[in-house]
Amino acid sequence: MKVHFLGVGEACDPERFNTSLLVLSGSKNHYILLDCGFTTPHRYFADCSDPDQLDALWISHFHGDHFLGIPLLLLRFWEMGRTKPLLLVGPPGLPEKVEKALDLAYPSFLGKLQYALQFSQLEDGGSLQAAGFLWQVAATEHSQPCLALRLTAGGKSVFYSGDGRPTLATANLAKGCTLVVHEAYRVVGQIANHGSLAECLVLARQAGCEKLAIVHVAHYEREREKVEIRRLLRESGLPGVFLPEPGEMLSL
Repeated sequence: MKVHFLGVGEACDPERFNTSLLVLSGSKNHYILLDCGFTTPHRYFADCSDPDQLDALWISHFHGDHFLGIPLLLLRFWEMGRTKPLLLVGPPGLPEKVEKALDLAYPSFLGKLQYALQFSQLEDGGSLQAAGFLWQVAATEHSQPCLALRLTAGGKSVFYSGDGRPTLATANLAKGCTLVVHEAYRVVGQIANHGSLAECLVLARQAGCEKLAIVHVAHYEREREKVEIRRLLRESGLPGVFLPEPGEMLSL
């Protein structure tokens, strides 16, 4: 399994693109895109010339930096001549949100698509077998409903938090994962509805994960708290913890 960090920033980060991951399974080459914010489509297509490569798109929740790139993603697939159906997986209300976003961005465009959109909506605690992966979800603590996702294939598992503070359910979902990717909007202290670096380190210890990738750090904190970030990571006792940069790739 491989993970490509297309973006690792929060909504207003001017340098690191919105957090989005491209996950590739083993020998059968199934590609899953995790979240699709404002900046994601251009970053995705910078490395992809095959309109049929992507098998499925996961949307953790309906904040703009996690899903408002969908109209451009679908438009570019259409422009490139995609014919393969695209699976979209996310929380309840996903079809309506996608249709509304498309209608606002490009009225009447939905009817022009030459490939099918297939939707699967998951509730807290739900699961799905699709596109070469086992999908399992649990709710985080966020300002709107948000689902953390665990993807499993070929004996490897990736946990992706989306946004929100860890919960007991997400901690259980992360147990034994090869890689945990968790948002930490704050480095020190806490903020409502978002994770912190300290909480992520606790979660990683409890989960017994091999690697922990910290993403979605507030851009102003990532700069001004560089020393504290290095100290916390150094003293964490977790050899596999890191802050990925946009474009970084990881083989599991």
